[in-house]
Amino acid sequence: YRWAVVGIAAAVIAGCYFLYGAARHELAPTEDRGIVLMQATGAPDASIDQMQNYTDEITHIASSIPEVKTSFLFTGFSRHGNTANSAFAGLILKPYGQRHRTQDQVKAIVQGKVAGISGLNTVAFDLPSLPGSGGGLPIQFVVGSFVDSDLKFDRPQTRVVIDRDKAADLGIDMRELGSDLAGMLSGAYVNRFSLQGRSYEVIPQVERSKRITSQQLEHYHVRTASGDLVPLSTLVSLKQTVEPQALHRFQQLNAATISGVPAPGVTLGEAISFLQKQAKSIFPQGYSADYSGPSRQYVKESAALALTFAFALIVIYLVLAAQFESFRDPLIMLVSVPMSVFGALIFVALGFTTINIYTQVGLVTLIGLIAKHGILIVEFANQLQIREGLDKREAVAQAAAIRLRPILMTTASIIVATVPLLIATGAGAASRFAIGLVIFTGMAIGTAFTLFVVPVIYTFLGKTHRGDSNETSNVVGADAENVSAAEVRLADNR
Repeated sequence: YRWAVVGIAAAVIAGCYFLYGAARHELAPTEDRGIVLMQATGAPDASIDQMQNYTDEITHIASSIPEVKTSFLFTGFSRHGNTANSAFAGLILKPYGQRHRTQDQVKAIVQGKVAGISGLNTVAFDLPSLPGSGGGLPIQFVVGSFVDSDLKFDRPQTRVVIDRDKAADLGIDMRELGSDLAGMLSGAYVNRFSLQGRSYEVIPQVERSKRITSQQLEHYHVRTASGDLVPLSTLVSLKQTVEPQALHRFQQLNAATISGVPAPGVTLGEAISFLQKQAKSIFPQGYSADYSGPSRQYVKESAALALTFAFALIVIYLVLAAQFESFRDPLIMLVSVPMSVFGALIFVALGFTTINIYTQVGLVTLIGLIAKHGILIVEFANQLQIREGLDKREAVAQAAAIRLRPILMTTASIIVATVPLLIATGAGAASRFAIGLVIFTGMAIGTAFTLFVVPVIYTFLGKTHRGDSNETSNVVGADAENVSAAEVRLADNR
């Protein structure tokens, strides 16, 4: 039933495309690294003192979770710089064997609790799965080509408007007035002093309690030309305005970054796909989308998979073509590759793991592992044609029968070797399981297909070697030993 086998093989190859599309995608599986990070943002006009009151609740939450060993918290800090309304925190978990809940479970509990803190918008997230992915939240979707540089005006600003005429009447110089304000608000240092061999700057400023709000500026006093002190409110008025938190650029274009964390059960690939679809339907002409941080690394790595896979096939094909001095035989040998990929993608599409950098490594590894089965069958069938004078069908049938045991032994050894990866637990188990599952299922299912598909394809594409004296004389060394062993087995069978 050669044509039936060919039809099944074609359906399997086409199925690889649909299985790959149905699988969930991410940069790398989340590993239990024993740490949960949090990023909190308060109101635009929140001060350090207000943020301290809010973030104290994060500390209380951390102390209430038994899996937490210690914690840290920075107020007035974010990845965009020092901003008073931002905070960054982290929970260091106990070693894996000393806790009953995983990092993901603790993160879900923490997110539920910090979401209830009034005055803060807080998200919990993991460390990047791979080094070099950049900082910040996992999802960083950059919207570029804005007409306006100022995207979000929500940071309060107080402008001090000076009545120059009144200041002149009192004999107050503008330079002196600016110097007095700088001195009261720690605008500069006045000198240095030495302490235990070290030099320190002397920076004057008023007490912290008297510089919390902008309205307190009106109660400051400045000295007139006559030496009298007058309140600043007699000279200035305060004008409240707003300014952007930051002016962001990406790839030299004005841009805004949408940052976030995928919801539980949602992979990074699904989140980015959603944003891409929304961008296509929403963005006006002239707007563009890009990626930053872990999202950018994910997009780049995903785009490289197809190219890496194609180059791996090309390199192996050229090596086999040079080794066997044929352009047909390598094609037959590599027919088993999409069969094994199909077997691996079945379980990926079923949700046992995702398409990530580790499963990609496993898929590329399958090319070399499964191609050996085709090499064993095709090489031996060619030798049987030359030495026994058999036609292609008889030669490949006997080659598949004789080489069955080495093929099964190779498959069994690889499958057994991946069992520890499948049953791994603890830190790092997710990545080991991903690569182990792909190789295990790909080899098992790919071998079953190989035993039927490769011989059939050989009957269509294989070259007829019978009666070719030049090819007979080229069988030397290891090939001659293999043929001798085949003759012994054939004689025993007879």
